[in-house]
Amino acid sequence: MQIEITHRPGNAAAKVHLEAGESITAEGGAMIAMSEHLQMQTSTHKRDQGSSILGGLKRMLTGESFFLNHFSAQSAPGEVILATTLCGDMMEYQVGGPALVVQAGSYVASAPTVDMDMSWQGFGKALFSGESAFWIKLTGSGPAIINSFGAIYSIEVNGEYIVDTGHIVAFEESLNFEITKAGGSWLSSMLGGEGLVCKFVGQGTVWCQSHNASSFGQALGPMLRHQ
Repeated sequence: MQIEITHRPGNAAAKVHLEAGESITAEGGAMIAMSEHLQMQTSTHKRDQGSSILGGLKRMLTGESFFLNHFSAQSAPGEVILATTLCGDMMEYQVGGPALVVQAGSYVASAPTVDMDMSWQGFGKALFSGESAFWIKLTGSGPAIINSFGAIYSIEVNGEYIVDTGHIVAFEESLNFEITKAGGSWLSSMLGGEGLVCKFVGQGTVWCQSHNASSFGQALGPMLRHQ
């Protein structure tokens, strides 16, 4: 399997080349186009493991779709092109070390050898951060494709690092995190427009996106109502 990310960073797409006998699992609705002889199967669970209503419901809680699409190259190589949900970037991540925790809506696709489950961050963190209480956790081994709103970039954490909650795309599970205030006091945090942030502690990588989907929606909403 070869993955090529094109048209970065504003309108990224992932071109996945599959050799005969290979397959990839993708979020429902992510496909732009595919080779004619590729086969697509739709399920609520991993390919060849039957249906799982619980698995589909778990993904819906994280902001992903209920169904997964499985693209397979049978007797000949082929390719499938996958899209981002919002205008932005994509990255390929090799799962195999610490589990990768992915924010709601940022999962695109992964190899069949990558396991996907729900990660619980707790209602307290979700309530105060304004983000989902459920994130996706990727384990196993193999490539995964993640998307972002705007450009995506990595931050290497060795100790402590502060990230705005709306700009988190994914992070390695070797990191612990807590929700805290951005400024020296709650008043300065709110007046400064930053509010609550996520403090990561430990050693690992955090991936961030240049735009905040919630802030974008709040800015765009009043404009749409006046049309």
